[in-house]
Amino acid sequence: MSKNIAMEVLVAELGSLGFESFTETDEGISGYIQKQDWKKELLESVQILQSDEVNFEFVIEEIEQVNWNEEWEKNFEPIQVEEKVSIRAPFHDNPGLDYDIVIEPKMSFGTGHHETTHLMIEHLLELDLTEKTVLDMGCGTGILAIFAEMRGARSVDAIDIDPWCYENSVENVVRNNCARIRVFEGDVRLLNEQEYDLIIANINRNILLSDMSGYVNCLNEGGVLLLSGFYSEDIDKIDSCALNLGLKLVNKKERNNWVGLKYVN
Repeated sequence: MSKNIAMEVLVAELGSLGFESFTETDEGISGYIQKQDWKKELLESVQILQSDEVNFEFVIEEIEQVNWNEEWEKNFEPIQVEEKVSIRAPFHDNPGLDYDIVIEPKMSFGTGHHETTHLMIEHLLELDLTEKTVLDMGCGTGILAIFAEMRGARSVDAIDIDPWCYENSVENVVRNNCARIRVFEGDVRLLNEQEYDLIIANINRNILLSDMSGYVNCLNEGGVLLLSGFYSEDIDKIDSCALNLGLKLVNKKERNNWVGLKYVN
C-alpha cells in the first residue's frame, strides 16, 4: 500500500470515529477531535494502525481552540472533474467549466473525501437526471445534492446525521442558488414511504452494509443506486449485500484504491 493511500485510509477511519478536521504537515497529518469526545481506546479500533503493511507513529497533544474555518481555508484545494465540473470555495477563482459548485467547507469536509466525491461526480456526469427524484444520503457539504440539481433533478433530499454537515449543506444549498433541495438531519430512519429514481450514498462500508436495505426500499423500479466511501478490498462484501437485495452491478469506477459502484434496481 502506498503512503498516499495509507494516509487516505487513516483519515477516513479517524473521521468515522469523530475526528473533525485534518491538516497536512511536513511529517504527515494532524487530526483534531473535541476533548470531550477523545479517549485513547479509540485508536485501538483504527485498522490501518494495526496493519503490518504500514508503520505509523503518532503523538497525542491537547491544544487550545483555534478558528477551524480559517484552517480549512488554508488547506482546502479546489477540485476539477473531467474538465467539466469545478468544486471550489468562494475564495477560489471560477475556472469557467460547465458546472461550478461553490462550497464553504467548514468542519464537514475531510481530505479523505476527495477521491469518493470525484468518483460520484463521474457517475453523475454519465446519468440523465432530468426530472429525476434524488436522495443524497450522507450529504456532507451537499456537493452531490447540489450537482444533482444542476444536472436537472426535479427534487433532491439531502440527509446527514452530523449537525455540522446538516448546517453546512443548508448554507451551501443557498450559496449555489438551489431551489429544489431539502436538507434533513438524521439517518436511514428518516426514510419511510419516499420514492427515488436515484439514491447516492457516499458513506463508509459498515453503514452501507447496515442501511442498504433501507435505500432499496425507497428505490423505484429501474432506479439507480450509487455507492462509494469504501476501498477496493470491500467490493465483495458490498456486492454480496447488494445482490441479495436484488440489485445488479452495472458500472465500477476506482481511483487510488477508492471505489464507486453503480447498481440498478
